[in-house]
Amino acid sequence: MEPQKQAPNTPNLGQIPNHPLVKKFQEFSVKNFAISGIGVVVVILLGLGTGWVLSGRGGSGGASTLPGVKTGASEAGMADEKNFKDSAEGTLVEGGISGEGTHHLERSGGVSQNVYLTSTVINLQDFVGKKVQVWGETTSGRKAGWLMDVGKVKVIE
Repeated sequence: MEPQKQAPNTPNLGQIPNHPLVKKFQEFSVKNFAISGIGVVVVILLGLGTGWVLSGRGGSGGASTLPGVKTGASEAGMADEKNFKDSAEGTLVEGGISGEGTHHLERSGGVSQNVYLTSTVINLQDFVGKKVQVWGETTSGRKAGWLMDVGKVKVIE
């Protein structure tokens, strides 16, 4: 009888392999540790530098730096209100409803007619207590009946 041929890469049952199953770890090296540490610090510094450059080099930012945005005592925001689908009038009051909006417009008809406002380009705080007209885009809210992202504000009275 001929001995059976075994497929390559299959273990030989009953035979001890001639290579060790457990290998030793590399010994601790101060040189390797220092090189790894320097690499981590360099990557962190490059990330911080990239963020600083992309953010406009640490400038103060704000609405006045955006192109097409004007600010003043009686009007602020984007120059052309035709860009906005929605508008509303009322007295601007600080405070939203259940975390929605930073301010709201009080209009005739009671609380159900309030328009809750946020703005990414205008500091609405400058117009609190004034009767204003706002232009913007309606967004969905959970508690607010009408939530608007304001792009332009104009004092009426």
